[in-house]
Parts: sequence; C-alpha cells; structure tokens
Amino acid sequence: MNLSATLILAFGMSLDAFAASVGKGAALHKPRFREAIRTGLIFGIIEAITPLIGWSIGLFASQYIMEWDHWVAFSLLFILGMRMIVEGTKNNPEESRQVKRHGFWVLVATAIATSLDAMAIGVGLAFLQVNIVHTAMAIGCATMIMATLGMMIGRFIGPILGKRAEILGGVVLIGIGANILLEHLGYIA
Repeated sequence: MNLSATLILAFGMSLDAFAASVGKGAALHKPRFREAIRTGLIFGIIEAITPLIGWSIGLFASQYIMEWDHWVAFSLLFILGMRMIVEGTKNNPEESRQVKRHGFWVLVATAIATSLDAMAIGVGLAFLQVNIVHTAMAIGCATMIMATLGMMIGRFIGPILGKRAEILGGVVLIGIGANILLEHLGYIA
C-alpha cells in the first residue's frame, strides 16, 4: 500500500472516532482543549493498537487463504463500510444533560467500540504486503487528530456533521475495498 492509500485508510478509519467525539463534544458544556487532547489520545492509542491485534490474527490465517486475500479484504471493508453507513443514517436521540468532562472508562469504552473496525481492517491488511506498524501509527495519529478536532467542534455541529462523517467514513472504506479488489483483479495498475 502506498503513502496516499495509507493516509486515506487512516483518515477513513478515524471518521467513526471523529463522529463519536463530535457527539462527545456536543454533550460537554464548553469542552476545553485539554479535554479534547485527552479524548484524542485515548481514541488514537486504542485505534493504533487494534489493527495490530487484527493483523496478528490475520497473519496466522493468511497462510491458508492467500488466493482469496483480495476478496477477504474487500468483504471486510465493504461490511464495515456498510455498517458505518447504516449507523450514520440511524436517528439516535441526543442526551440533553451537559457535563464538563467524560470519565476515563467511558472514553475507553467508546474508543474500543469505534476501533473494532480497525481490528477487522488489521485482519484484512495481513493478507496484503503492508508495514503494519506504520499503518497502525498512521491510523492512530489520524484518529487522535480527528477525535481532538471533533471534540472542539462538537458542540457547534454535533448531530449534523457527526452522522455525515460516519457515512463518509463508510463510503471511504467501501472505496478502499473496491480499489484493493480491482487492483488484484488487474483492472487497476
């Protein structure tokens, strides 16, 4: 995977964390930059670890299905992308109570929930020739940036942009999966 594909993947993977942090920022009463950085770090670290776990699992399995690797990667990305699109179109009522800070474990649980797709991406990446450490670091850094930004702008545009960001993230994942499939089938050089 080249640098541009890695960056697109990293920011595509970070959009669900962005959407979650926009919601978290919208729920807070005037979030401070320190709280946004804290949220970004928690989300970024967890989002960087999960593709490594998935890659380790996928590396073991890749020995058995190398002929189907592009289909596996496409299927995983397509399913995850569709899940993000469906979640982005659901109408969830926002919490009306304003708090000043989210608890550490609440943020960890939210970060884990938004990073499960990164673990599945890690499984798919085990079937490709990628440097998983660089890819995981890119995903973690992109997530940290996007979650921090999401917290800071969340109270202004939370419900509207948050859902659209998740839908966009799903579309990006499906596009990356389609690119992988078309590249392996010889349609893209």
